[in-house]
Amino acid sequence: MKSGMRYAILISGGGTTAEQIILATKEGGMLADITIALVVASRPDAGGIEKALRAGIPEKDVIVRYPGGPLMTPEVFGELLLLEFQDRGVDAFGQHGWMPNTPRNVIEAHPRRGINQHPGALDPGRPDFGGEGMWGMRVHAATLLFARTAGRRNFCTEATVQFVAPELDKGAVVARECVPIEKGDDPASLQSRVLQAEHALCIRTIRQLADDTLQELVRPEPLIRPEEYHLLWEAKQKARILYPRG
Repeated sequence: MKSGMRYAILISGGGTTAEQIILATKEGGMLADITIALVVASRPDAGGIEKALRAGIPEKDVIVRYPGGPLMTPEVFGELLLLEFQDRGVDAFGQHGWMPNTPRNVIEAHPRRGINQHPGALDPGRPDFGGEGMWGMRVHAATLLFARTAGRRNFCTEATVQFVAPELDKGAVVARECVPIEKGDDPASLQSRVLQAEHALCIRTIRQLADDTLQELVRPEPLIRPEEYHLLWEAKQKARILYPRG
């Protein structure tokens, strides 16, 4: 697919990346031939809803779909998402701050056409800074705690984009950008720099997705050494305690 891609943005929070993606589809932008056909928020109070509307997405194409409820199985939730996709001719989607697990039926209906944005370094199949509970400020706190306890002076965190997979943060990585940890960094300062890298990385990745030029990235050496596994586990546990709300 070289142009004319119809893209759905899935959000749960402030929507800063979603806003930058939408702006990049305006005339002269890197994504000017791409249409943002749909924005789905998993929460009615997601700040990204207002950002999407302000950036020009029609109100009818900015919707809330909550995955919870007594009858809302993952399969039913997936069918609801697919109906919205089909109504608008969506042929690719991105999780940009999206918290729910995207149901398997959505992923299978759009193989290798869904991407996920992550604010830390991932190494699918091996220990990394993803997985259950690793989102928001927790990722940055865990990264800093690990780098310092492991004595990794030149450790680099990463903004990451991967294909969406049924297992959380296990999809193949298709784009990454190193963000060096600076002396005196705290989770907030690191988050601020990583977020800027995420914005640019996501836009470039969507361009490649539309041009059908994405390639999987394989890390030749493990991100975390076997003797460091316990340090990573401890860092992630402490990050959850420090940031109980992510």
